[in-house]
Amino acid sequence: MTDIAEGRLRQLVEGIRGQRLLVLGDIVADEQVVGRAATVAREAPVLVLEEVERTILPGGATNAAANAAALGAAVGVCGVLGDDAMGELLRERLHAAGIDVAGLVVDAACPTTTKTRIWAGGVQQQVQQLLLRVDRVHRRPVEGAVLKTLLKRLRKSLRVDSAEPGAVVMSDYEIGVMHRAAVSEGIALARQAGAIVVADAHGDLLRFKGATALTPNQPEAEATLGRSITTPGELDRAGAELLVGSEAEAVLITRGREGMSLYTHDGPPVHLPAMPVAGGGVADPTGAGDTVAAVFTLGLAAGGSFREAAVLANLAAGVVVAKVGTATVSSGELLAVVDGWGGTTDH
Repeated sequence: MTDIAEGRLRQLVEGIRGQRLLVLGDIVADEQVVGRAATVAREAPVLVLEEVERTILPGGATNAAANAAALGAAVGVCGVLGDDAMGELLRERLHAAGIDVAGLVVDAACPTTTKTRIWAGGVQQQVQQLLLRVDRVHRRPVEGAVLKTLLKRLRKSLRVDSAEPGAVVMSDYEIGVMHRAAVSEGIALARQAGAIVVADAHGDLLRFKGATALTPNQPEAEATLGRSITTPGELDRAGAELLVGSEAEAVLITRGREGMSLYTHDGPPVHLPAMPVAGGGVADPTGAGDTVAAVFTLGLAAGGSFREAAVLANLAAGVVVAKVGTATVSSGELLAVVDGWGGTTDH
């Protein structure tokens, strides 16, 4: 049993409100299309869906930002959008959520990355089946005038001269923003500002030397190390290797239904079991890693230890995977699961 009291976790959730967080990374629009099965197509043996609903949700780096904003943090986002309708819709959605979009840069030569998920459901049917995902992605490193403008806005957004250092999440979806120039500049500027830096990366984790912590999932950890992780011993060795190789203070590896594992320099590994999901099962794991990165970072910014922040992130993940699409967790939802938390960890 852990010695973290529910009262302490409630204090951290309440302390998140007003914390400054900047999210730097790959911007993605998550388009959710819900259709009701109407008939079978004449030209092929496939269902025809009548569109019932179409929404644009913040994805990629902006999903982490949306999660932070939903918890009451003061959030800004820094990244690259296309000069297109999808980019403008996403910008409007972020602004409506209270997120500062001054750090966004428009690149007319590159469309806004969009992931369209098509769901079966409808007016009187619960949305329950993901049928197809279509990605529109143009992968290339941000460079030239766009990179120059991005770094300029990053410096301004970080507010190096501020008395409130805040925190930074670096969200890498391997689309082009988080190449080495942006990573090194971002970490250097954040450290100059006294900010906590957490890297949530799909690509090489060892690029983020100097970050406070990393929050990879297990496949991302395996990809960086070039080997599979199949046993508890291999997992612990991987965590220790990433901790040393990245020069981070902590590594939090998320493991889906197996929970998550925290590695630090000053204690044994902490293994957190996956939290029970409301309704009895996972509806959609999309974006849960973004939630973990945001909540873990804000927990640290609010004064929590790595273990306390990891517990909060684990609880938050149990909330969002019960929702369809890229979802957020509110302070009220997080406080509710804190109140019902059993407090179990394995060492």
